[in-house]
Amino acid sequence: MNTTEHSPIVCRPIGRIHSRFTAAEGMPIQTTGAPAEPGSIEVYPEFEPGLRDIEGFDYLIVLTHLHAVQREMLEVVPFLDNQPHGVFATRAPARPNRIGLSIVRLVRREGGVLHFEGNDMLDGTPIIDIKPYVPRFDVRETTRIGWFEAKVDRVGQVLSDARMSPAADGPNTPRG
Repeated sequence: MNTTEHSPIVCRPIGRIHSRFTAAEGMPIQTTGAPAEPGSIEVYPEFEPGLRDIEGFDYLIVLTHLHAVQREMLEVVPFLDNQPHGVFATRAPARPNRIGLSIVRLVRREGGVLHFEGNDMLDGTPIIDIKPYVPRFDVRETTRIGWFEAKVDRVGQVLSDARMSPAADGPNTPRG
């Protein structure tokens, strides 16, 4: 057995999200569901030099730590469906390692603050990393999108609810 397989991985936040959302319930479930929803990223001063040249990009990939998620589940009923799926076949937040991914449109930079649109993140969410979105690298043409195929057009109509919260009971109750 490789001893590094289960070694701890340490990430430190490079900044945090500022958002009007203070609770997960009622939030957009994807950035494409609320393309005009504003937010900002406060990059901590020691990481601000890493923002050099970021203004040249329309979109950013933002990796976050889903700090408010209190449950890890391997099977979930995602917001766009009423059937259970393996968490790795969903975008559900109640997942091991609690890593979030959002693709946002950069509006402007003011020093260490990035103003963006397409917010689907809670206020105070720690930022793990920011990467430029480059269509030639990041876009893949595909027709196979699993169970999402029949549901994806509803993304702008469905908001987050309490099904991933600790008090929820039912199909998303952790099995142990």
